[in-house]
Amino acid sequence: MRPLLILLFAATFAAHAQQVGQNASPSAVPTISVSSQLVIETVSVKDRNGQPISGLTAKDFALTENGVPQTIHFCEHQDLPAETPVSPAAQPAAGNLKVYYHLSSTQIAPEPAGSTLYKNRRLLALYFDMTALPPSDQVRALEAAQNFIRLQMQPDDLVAILRYAGGGVDVLDDFSADRTRLLGILQTMIVGEGQAFAEEADDASSSDTGAAFGQDDSEFNIFNTDRQLAALQTAAKMLGRLSEKKSLIYFASGLRLNGLDNQAQLHATINDAIRSGVSFWPIDARGLVAEAPLGDATQGSQGNAGMYSGTAALAMTVNFQQSQDTLFTLASDTGGKALLDYNDLTKGIRQAEQSVSSYYILGYYTSDSAQDGKFRRIHISLASDPTASLDYRQGYFAGKVFAKFNAADKERQLEDALMLSDPVTELTIAMEIDYFQLNRSEYFVPIVVKIPGRELALARKRGAEHTLIDFIGEIKDDFGGMTVTNLRDKVDIRLSNTTAEELAKRPIEYDTGFTLLPGNYTIKFLARDDETGRIGTYQASFVIPNLNKEVQRLPLSSVVLSSQRVDLKNAIYNAEKSKQQQAEESVNPLIHDGAKLIPSVTRVFRQDQNLYIYVQAYEQGAPQTQPLVAYVAFYRGPAKAFETRPMQITEGWDNRVKTMPVALDIPLNKLAPGAYDCQVTVLDPSGNKAAFWQAPVMVLP
Repeated sequence: MRPLLILLFAATFAAHAQQVGQNASPSAVPTISVSSQLVIETVSVKDRNGQPISGLTAKDFALTENGVPQTIHFCEHQDLPAETPVSPAAQPAAGNLKVYYHLSSTQIAPEPAGSTLYKNRRLLALYFDMTALPPSDQVRALEAAQNFIRLQMQPDDLVAILRYAGGGVDVLDDFSADRTRLLGILQTMIVGEGQAFAEEADDASSSDTGAAFGQDDSEFNIFNTDRQLAALQTAAKMLGRLSEKKSLIYFASGLRLNGLDNQAQLHATINDAIRSGVSFWPIDARGLVAEAPLGDATQGSQGNAGMYSGTAALAMTVNFQQSQDTLFTLASDTGGKALLDYNDLTKGIRQAEQSVSSYYILGYYTSDSAQDGKFRRIHISLASDPTASLDYRQGYFAGKVFAKFNAADKERQLEDALMLSDPVTELTIAMEIDYFQLNRSEYFVPIVVKIPGRELALARKRGAEHTLIDFIGEIKDDFGGMTVTNLRDKVDIRLSNTTAEELAKRPIEYDTGFTLLPGNYTIKFLARDDETGRIGTYQASFVIPNLNKEVQRLPLSSVVLSSQRVDLKNAIYNAEKSKQQQAEESVNPLIHDGAKLIPSVTRVFRQDQNLYIYVQAYEQGAPQTQPLVAYVAFYRGPAKAFETRPMQITEGWDNRVKTMPVALDIPLNKLAPGAYDCQVTVLDPSGNKAAFWQAPVMVLP
């Protein structure tokens, strides 16, 4: 269902404009902020005969950044000996393997200060993109990794195993030289995981399934490719915590860009890999492919004129080549090499291993502290031996502060934060999730989000007339972990002097709604202040019960507590409504007669307010709706502090589930300030059924 996007200026809206908008007072204590950026370069130095040169110090190197000489603060030599044959004694026997079952982590552990854990070691990260590998290719990729670890892994090699299966990037095993453990981890990986999201190209090679025209497949392809590249970017950032050279061996069955739509994410992934000192070594797990002109038995017939003109065959060839072009680009731009059209996948891992020989780690603090995202060109030379061959990265992209972000950078920041396993808590977010039954199978799920306005940096201090808040979220099914629905919205709040003052006192409230089936779900929702880039995350699991199975008690929806009804015309932000949106608003039970009931997420009320209670009862199976009786009681501990008179509910809806809406209005001036347990009771005299709901509330003076 298309979300109902409204930002209401409720009696709950909160942030102080003058606190963030005023200039510092004359008595304020001045502060000095100093920042520095450490740049790490790995340099391979060989003489004219191709042999590594050892014994060099920082004084032997001359390094410039954009033509400006830089002072090298440290120089460390990594001595990696030549390849040695793996003895049979070092190869773990198949019968001695132990399968390791353990929880994966979300980060590569950094090297402890003063530790030599990674000194003179070759770091290889095996990265399995399960969303880009069909099951048959997953088998080949896992077998290649097992063969390398069992037969060809060198004593100086440390191997990490990373996996992306559509959620976040999991670190199944950090860098380790334990062959038995690594092989045991690979054995726990499930073939078929990630479902291998297949992309259906929208061209003459597309299969004719006979289905009615729906959403353009290219929209889903763009999103999937961006996610795959963003996951690869996350893996590169993880490895960037280590100063040494890192090689990421990327197993995939091709990766096809969708025109120019994925270019921004591709550039961001490559740039972060370069900054992190990571080289990509993609391996096309399809191996050597002999492709039929119109596709093999896994693809349906095109059923169009392109079958006879050659257009379909040409399109299939182009699509295959494009999927390999992306792998080639990832490798060539980061200093790696792609293994394409080769059946021995282990050779790709061996190439990555053999590419890392003895090298130097140079570190310097750049003299250019501007965080503008621009490219910095690096030149390194060896004064003592001009004939020496130096291999190093030719430059890097500087970091960016949020103020320098363009639209693509901002979108990537939100997507990256959404994929993180650890929530970002720079903004405080509270949320209430309710459910109301629409028919025998579907439930309307309104979601209300509150953000304290005092945490938003208002642009009013610079004369701006608006502030922006970005929202992004997704709901996943706990059973299969698949995304059921998602949300992306940007809200522009116009700032008059009065509005800015109100933002200082009340929170911002944002609401939307979805239609879901009964089941267990997980929601992840992010909000970002577009002035500062601060992000807040809300993540929780919730259950939509199957009320059709409720036979002992009277089935009830969620119970909504509120102190406010707001006319929709008075909303600060209101999306322009189409006829479809207006029809969808009619589904929302919290909207009635042009007014909206605003759920109290915190359930804190004042004595001078009225408490509005809304709940729906369902008399399924009844020929027509029957009268109900409802009342509310407030308890302080075991003692009853107040109880309303029973109210008879006679007006219901003649729908499939025989909905009886119960709306109660209770003045709170009869309650003393304090904490209470609010109990709502609904009785069905004709059916001899009852339902009870209880929740804590707070009444303030």
